[in-house]
This record gives sequence, C-alpha cells and structure tokens, in this order.
Amino acid sequence: MTQPPPPPNQPPQQPQQPQQPGFGPPQGSSQPPAPSGGPDLGKAPQPGYGYPQAPQTPPPAPPSAPQGPGYGYPQQQPPAPAAGYGYPGQQPGPYGQPQQPGPYGQPQQPGPYGQPQQPGPYGQPGYGYPQPGTMPMQPQPGQPGGGGRRGNGQLAIIVSAVVAIALIVGGGVWYATSSGKDDDKGTTAESGGTGGKDAKNGGGTGGTSSGAREKAPADTASKVLFQVPAPKVPKGSTTIATTGSWLTDTVYAKSGIAEIVGYDRAKGTEKWTLDLPGPVCEATSHVTEDNKTAIVHKPAMPTKDDPQSCTQVALIDLEAGEEVWSKTAKTGTMEISFNNVTISGGTVAAGSTSGGAAWEAASGKQLWAPKTSDACYDSGYGGGEKLVAVRKCGSYDQRQLHIQTIDPKTGNVITEYKMDEGIEYAGIVSTEPLVVASDVGDSAGDGSGISDFFSIDNKTGKLRARISAPGEEFSARCDIITKIEKCSGLVVGNGRLYIPTEEHEGTAEYSQTNEVVAFDLSTGKQTGQRADAGDGYQVTPLRMDGGNVLAYKRPPYDKGGQIVSIDGASFEQTTLMENPATKAVRDVETRMLPDYAEILYGQGALYMSGVYASDFSSSDKEYLAIAFGTE
Repeated sequence: MTQPPPPPNQPPQQPQQPQQPGFGPPQGSSQPPAPSGGPDLGKAPQPGYGYPQAPQTPPPAPPSAPQGPGYGYPQQQPPAPAAGYGYPGQQPGPYGQPQQPGPYGQPQQPGPYGQPQQPGPYGQPGYGYPQPGTMPMQPQPGQPGGGGRRGNGQLAIIVSAVVAIALIVGGGVWYATSSGKDDDKGTTAESGGTGGKDAKNGGGTGGTSSGAREKAPADTASKVLFQVPAPKVPKGSTTIATTGSWLTDTVYAKSGIAEIVGYDRAKGTEKWTLDLPGPVCEATSHVTEDNKTAIVHKPAMPTKDDPQSCTQVALIDLEAGEEVWSKTAKTGTMEISFNNVTISGGTVAAGSTSGGAAWEAASGKQLWAPKTSDACYDSGYGGGEKLVAVRKCGSYDQRQLHIQTIDPKTGNVITEYKMDEGIEYAGIVSTEPLVVASDVGDSAGDGSGISDFFSIDNKTGKLRARISAPGEEFSARCDIITKIEKCSGLVVGNGRLYIPTEEHEGTAEYSQTNEVVAFDLSTGKQTGQRADAGDGYQVTPLRMDGGNVLAYKRPPYDKGGQIVSIDGASFEQTTLMENPATKAVRDVETRMLPDYAEILYGQGALYMSGVYASDFSSSDKEYLAIAFGTE
C-alpha cells in the first residue's frame, strides 16, 4: 500500500559521509534554540528549552543508511535495480514483520487508473527513512463469544519497533515572516483521513466545492515562517516519541520531549509551554470547538530500569496551554497502558489490549472501564462526529472484530458490524461515514496495514461495500495493530474515499508520478475521477475542506512542495501554496514527507513536523518542525 517511492536519481556527485537517521541534538549546542524569524535556520542556542535530562531505556535503533541524492535528478544511465522496496523495514510480509528484500522494479499489471506499471530505472534504496512500526500481538488465551459491552483484562505482548525519523537539514535558509493576516477562521486540526463535519458535504452526489474555506492567495509562493529545532534527547536514551501537532486560530502546538509547546502561528514565538512528567505516547488529531484535545503520556521519564508505561490520559487546553485533567484506569488492580486515544461527543476514550475506558471531557469523570468478566475488549476507538469502537472477541485463533458505533455518554452499542473471523486487526478511517481499513489475511504485502476498506452504514450496522485496495496499486497506510485511528494518506468525504495510487513512471524521462482517485462508498467502485500529481510530484490527500480535497505534493529535485485543493466535483486542482525551491529549504521539507511526519494546513499556512526525536548525531542542523506561509 505505501510502497516506498523510487529513490532519487541525480547527476554524479562527490561521495558524502552517510547520515544517520533520527533527530539528534543540534551540533555544538547543549540546548536547542527557541524558534524565531530570521535568515538563518541555525541560530545560536538559547537557554531554557526545558527538556528533561533523565535517561531512558533505549528502544531498538534503526540501521544507519547513507543519505541518497535528492529526488528526481536525471542520470546518464539508469542504475540497475537493487533488492528491496527502498525503505528499511518496508518489505512485504505480515504487518510490521521484517522480511527478506525482493527485487524492485518488476513489471506490474496495469492499475485501475489506467497506468501500466512498467519497471523503472529506480532501484536504489530510497530516502532512507525507517518507518515506525509495531509488531503483531502474540497469541493469547481467551474465551470465545460476545460477552458484554466492555472487555476483560486479556493481556497481550506488543513489541513496539520504534524507529527514528531523520530530519537532517543542511545549510541556512533565507526566509521572512508573513503578514499573518488570516481572514479564514475555524480550520480543523485533523491531519489524516478521519471523517468529520467536512465528510457530510456532498452527500455522495459526486462532490461539491461548497463549504471550502481555503482560498488561493494572489501569490502562492510561500516563505519559511519559522522552524523548531530538534529537541535534545536525554542522556541514555536513543529515540523518544514526539507525537502530536494541532492548530487553533492562533496557536500551532507541537509535542516535544515531555512537553507540549504552543507557538504563534505566524511568528513561531512561544506562547506557552506545558511541561509533562513523561513523554507523550499517543495523541488524537481531533480538537473540540473550545480547543481541547487528548493525549496519552507516561507518568515519569523512562529510565534503564523503569521504561514506564503509557498510563496517563490527559485533556489539554491548546489555547491556554494547560492540562485540564489527567486520569488512569485499571483492569483489576493493574493500571492500563493505553495504545490510542480519541475524542467524540464530549467524551475522551482510550483503548488497549486490556480493554477501553472513557471519561467526560468537561469534568474528567470516568464513564466506563473494562469489565474483567467479559470475553471481549475494546482495543481502540475512532472519534470525530461519531464514537466507534473496535472490539475484539474470541480466542486468538478464533478472533472476531466487532465494529461498534457507541453512545459516547454511556458506551452502549448503537449499531454493530461483525467482520469475518480471522481478520485480526482493523483501523478506523472515518466515523461518519463509517469506513474501516484492514489487511485481510496479511495480503497487502507491504506493511501498510491495508488490503481492503469496509464501508459500513453506522445507522444499521450493515456493510455497504467492500473495496479492494491492493498494496501494489494504492498508497496509504494505517497502524491497525494498536493505534486504531492512525490512518494517513487518504480522506473520506462527499460519499467518497479518496486515495492515492502508487508511484509509476511519468511522461518525462526518469520521472515518477501518481494520482488521487475516488471510490464510491455505496458501490465500492471507482468513480472515474482522477487528479494527476504531475511529472516528478507525488500527491497525498491531507483532509477535506468543505467538498474539496486538500492535498500535499511532494516535490521533485528542483522544486518545492505544493498544497493543492482538488475540487470534489470536477477534480480540477487549484494551487494554494508552493514552497521555496532552494536546496536548504527542500532538504528540510523532503525529510518530513507524509508517511513519516505530521502535516497540517490551514489559513494559508503549512506546518510539517516529525514524530520522533533521537540522539543520532549529524553534522547538519536538525529540526522538529517547519512552517510555511503565503503573504
């Protein structure tokens, strides 16, 4: 599904030293500088960044990989195909399991979008960004049967293969601060494919641009607004999650190491810093109307002897920069370590292999917790307009998933769809309309977690359509094993599922490209609509904007990335932003690609950030986030 893009092709260059993946502290600095405007991405360090220095048990570190040349440079002769799909850890096989690399560039059958998959000249390893992944659950004992609403304490062993994302930046960048004149208000903070209010537009009639808020400026050329230096990882640690980024009308908030910082959207100056006792484990992209969101974090900084569990569920006020409340839940006498968290209908819900729990957002009052007598458990939830539970029932070898639309106040089941036995995991793509992704029989073959989509009527619980999305043809991904709501590279709206195709050869020599296509959720068939990325670009949907699809275009070697709006009816594209084509800016941008970073766009500004920090050293400046804006 997310077959890594073909590696870059460039003219011969002088050999360079390999670059290590991951963040790593800024060179010659003990503390990263605070972000600010100016002509240099690497200003002198300033004190007071505030990252705890306690040690942590190092997670598995990815292998070092030399940084390849930039994408899209032509070569005199195409290189011979090399083994593997291009990215470490992205070989075909069961989700999250490393497999032996296979040959890249084998002839493909034509995809449904009409482009033949000819073998291309790109066979070298790709950008070299390892994917954060998770290992499948181990077999666990259990009793078959439906049981009650909320689950028992069936424990499973989840081995998280946490890897670092390299945000290695070379050179300085000339940039200026935008005017900050944001006339458009009320943008969402959702960065992925989860449906929401936007998903209702169009009513399945083919799409409409009505309700779109993002407009093309007079000048689409962007400038760098600010950058956030990569945080320094505490001594004794190698990789720490920095999951979570959100937008309000005035604040861009981003998780660091054991903190969340709110930045002025245009200037990047710190408006507030919320210190946490431990690192953020998971975060929802959903934001309430009064700018609240939810996270899961550890109760203390991990150490070699005590790695800490993700037991704390917290509600965060993104305008005030305050933790409204922090709660835990138990199964029996043991505190639950949560894998995911979401918000819907004034309720914060979190799931795990021990079951799910929920709290009232306004008060922090616990609404439900796992029942130890049940033979089923809520492994996770999808939020937004509806609250949907992925409920696991039965023993390991007779597993059945129940996709339940539930009352966010009581947890009572409203409707239920039972997936076929043998489907072990599912991810929530959208809750309204309800769309679920799964890798049926581990058939995706590329670690994406997606082989099929299930369009479900959440008013009746009946299956509307099953959509086959072979991994070799389509590019999107879901972390279906534990995170449930972490689906990226696809969006739902207008009664459609919008998903990008895999890269294939373009019309220009040595170029690669792809498209966004649409599936009708009522029939499961393609609509025939297609938005071409253009030679050298790769397009990825970000979110709905009214009836339009907002998408990011990864750039070729000599251009900057773009934000485009795809009309939901005509599929005509309008460019909203084009980033600088200077090498220094592209070096930052191309290390924050959609599969490996969080990308938010709203009110004419683009925010790209990493989800891991590491102590892998580099001679280049490194960044946690970068923001672009148009005048």
